[in-house]
Amino acid sequence: MRTLATLALLAIAPAAAASGMQTVGRFEIDRTEVTIGQFRRFVEATGTVTCAEREGGGHVYEAGWVRKPGWTWRSPFGRPGGDREPAVHVTFDEAQAYCRWAGKRLPDDAEWVEAAYTERRASPPAPFAAGRTYPYPTGERPTGANCLGDCGEIRPVAHGATLARGRGHAEAGTTREGVNGLFDMGGNAWEWVDAGTPGERRTRGGSWWYGAAQMRADHVAGKAPDFAAAYIGFRCARDRAPAGAGR
Repeated sequence: MRTLATLALLAIAPAAAASGMQTVGRFEIDRTEVTIGQFRRFVEATGTVTCAEREGGGHVYEAGWVRKPGWTWRSPFGRPGGDREPAVHVTFDEAQAYCRWAGKRLPDDAEWVEAAYTERRASPPAPFAAGRTYPYPTGERPTGANCLGDCGEIRPVAHGATLARGRGHAEAGTTREGVNGLFDMGGNAWEWVDAGTPGERRTRGGSWWYGAAQMRADHVAGKAPDFAAAYIGFRCARDRAPAGAGR
């Protein structure tokens, strides 16, 4: 079994480093949350066993935080998830390790906020306008995101679990395309960003468990870096290559 301490010695995954990213100013960011299928390739290449797997399952909030046996990145709600579902039950350190393996990194807080709310495409499709900052990652309204009650009708995955609140996540890239052509920057799953303190790392964007208020830029949340839950996932970023690089 390999641990996170050994991941720096492992080869970078070239295919993962080059696919599905959107340029936002000086950096690029994944268009969707990292999926189960993508995370599986990382696990197979590195031998990683996640904290949720070692400890018997990740967490969900019921009458307080509850550990759910068998709920891991492989089985987000207790039974095997599909390859296109977001990879959740992943800690901050595990998310960072995946991004490094893929030749990327977690976005910092300023990058995540810029990508989520300020349109940087030169000629974006309607209804988005270049240079405009929006209140939600979906634009002027939260409609089309996977949130609780405020975002319209979204079809989550059929997971079969009984949840105390909400209906669960949707497959990555299946909700409404938002600012900068990104998906699920608001709702679906909270996303780890490289910000916070050693004892509490920041999460952004809200999730299926919350309404639209948590999708706004002024809402900041955080969890311990070794915490894994059914509604925390992530996406990766990387610096944009200088113009003419590699020529």
